[in-house]
Amino acid sequence: MSLQFRQRTPGEYARIIWKRKWLIILPAIAIASAITLVVLRLPDIYESHTLIVVKPSTIPEPLVPTSSEDTLTRELTSISQIVTSRSSLQPLVEKYHLYEAERQHGQPMESVVESMQKDIKVEVSSSKEKTNGFSISYRGRDPRITQAITAELASKYIDAQTKASQNAGISTKQFFDRNVEQAKAELDEVDQQRLEFMRQNLSHLPDGEPILGTQLTGLYEQQKSLITEIGRLHDQQNTLSQRYGDLQKQRQQNIENIIEEGNNPKRTPEYLQLMQREDALEAEIRNMKQTLREKNPDLINKQQELDSVRARMQQAIDEGKAIAEEKRKRYESQIDPSINAVQYETEYAKSEMARQQKMLDETNSQISSIQQRINDIPGAKVGLEALDREYQTKKANYDALQAQQQKADVIAGMQTNMQGETIEVVDAANLPEAPVAPKRPVLILAGIMLGLFVGIAFAAVFEVPRLLTIQTASDAEHYTGLPVLVSVPELLTPEEASVIPRRRMMLVAAGIVATILSIPVIAYGLKFTHILDRFIS
Repeated sequence: MSLQFRQRTPGEYARIIWKRKWLIILPAIAIASAITLVVLRLPDIYESHTLIVVKPSTIPEPLVPTSSEDTLTRELTSISQIVTSRSSLQPLVEKYHLYEAERQHGQPMESVVESMQKDIKVEVSSSKEKTNGFSISYRGRDPRITQAITAELASKYIDAQTKASQNAGISTKQFFDRNVEQAKAELDEVDQQRLEFMRQNLSHLPDGEPILGTQLTGLYEQQKSLITEIGRLHDQQNTLSQRYGDLQKQRQQNIENIIEEGNNPKRTPEYLQLMQREDALEAEIRNMKQTLREKNPDLINKQQELDSVRARMQQAIDEGKAIAEEKRKRYESQIDPSINAVQYETEYAKSEMARQQKMLDETNSQISSIQQRINDIPGAKVGLEALDREYQTKKANYDALQAQQQKADVIAGMQTNMQGETIEVVDAANLPEAPVAPKRPVLILAGIMLGLFVGIAFAAVFEVPRLLTIQTASDAEHYTGLPVLVSVPELLTPEEASVIPRRRMMLVAAGIVATILSIPVIAYGLKFTHILDRFIS
C-alpha cells in the first residue's frame, strides 16, 4: 500500500527556514555582494542617436515611380548589412581603439566585430504605414567616441546608399541593354525563320488557297475534256483498225480471185488434153493388166507414158503456181489508196491519242501537285501561325524591354545626378550626457534575488531528504496510521548541551569567513566570464 506525502503547514516551513537561516543568508550575502561589487565597477555605457530620412525623388512620379515600402525596406536592410559588416566595422575598431581590453586578452577580431554589431541598433521609422526613414544608435563607453562612431555610421549609410543607387542604376541599365539586345536578336531570328518558312512553303501558303482552288477546278474540267477526247480517239482507232482489217481481207480476196481466174493451169487446153490422155492411158493400163503381167514390156511402156503425162501435168501446175505467186507478189506490192488512207487516219488517231494522253498525264500531275499543295496548306498555316505568334510574343517582349530600357536610362541618369530617392541625415548624432547602462539598481536587486535563490537551494539540499523521513510525532501518526500516546524528548548531558551552542557558533563563524572569502572569488569569476556584460543593456 502506497502512502501519500504528508503536507507541511506554513508554520512548519517557517521553522525549517529559521533553522537553516544561515545557509540561506550567507550564500545570499556572498552572491549579492559579489554582484554588487562587479556591477559598481562596470563602465558607464553611453548611447548616441541619429535620424536618417528618405528624401523623395525630384523627378515627377509619373516618369519615375516611387519605390514601394517593401523595396525600400529591403534596400535599407541590405545597406545595413553592408555597413555592419566586418570590412566596415573593423577600421572603426582600430581607429577609435574600441574594446581594447577584450583585444588585449586575445579575443579575435571576429568576436570584437560581433560585439560591436550588438551595440549598433537600427530601427526603421514609418509614417502612416509608409517607411520614411530609420534611426541609428550606438552604445559605447566614451560619449564623444560614441557620437563620432554614430556619425560615421550615418555617413557610411549615406555613402552606401548613394553607391548602391548609382550601381543599381548602372546595373539596371546594363541589364536592360543586354536584354534588349538579346530580345532584338531573338526577334530577328524569328523573323528570319518566318521568311525562310515562307520561302520554302511559297507554293502552298494560306493566301494562295483560293487561287489554287480555281486552278484545280479548271484542271478538273480540262481532265474531263481530255478523257472524253481520248475515249473518242480510242473508239476511232478501233473503228479504223477494224476497217483496215476488212480492207486487207477484201484486197487479199480480190487478189486471190484475180489469180485464180487468170492463172489456173487446170483450165488451159493443154492441161485438159493431158487430163484426157491420162484418163485414156489409165483405161488402157487397166485393160492390159487383165491380160498381161506386170513385167510385160508393153505394160511397162504404157505405165511410163502415164507417168510422163502426169509429170507434165504436175509441171503445168507448178508453173501455174509460180506464175500465180509472182502475180500475187506484184499485186501485193502495189499501193492501195483506200488502205493507205485508213492507215494514215489510224496513225493520226494514235499520235493524237498519245498527245492527248500526254496532256492528260500532265494535267493529272498538275492536279496531284495542286492537291498536295492544298493538303500542305493546313500544315503550312499552322507553322506560319506558330511563327507569327512567336514573332508577336517576341515583339511584345522587345517593346516592353525597350520601354523599360528607356526608364532604366532615365533612372540611371537620375541616380548619377542624385535626383532620385536618397537618404539624408535629419538629426545629427547627439553627444550623450548621461549613461544609459548599466542599470545598477536592477542588477543589484537581481543579485540579491539570485543569492536568496541559491541559499534556499542549499537549505533544500539538507532538508528535502529529511522531509521524506519520520522526524516528528505527526510524521509517525501519518505514516503508521496509529496514534502517538507518549513522546520522549531528546535527553542531553550538561556537557553535550554546552557543546551544541559552541559548535553552532563555530559553524556560523566558518560560514561567515567562507562568505567573506568567496565574495572576491565570485566577483573575479563574474568579471572573467563577462556574464554581467550581457545584461548591461
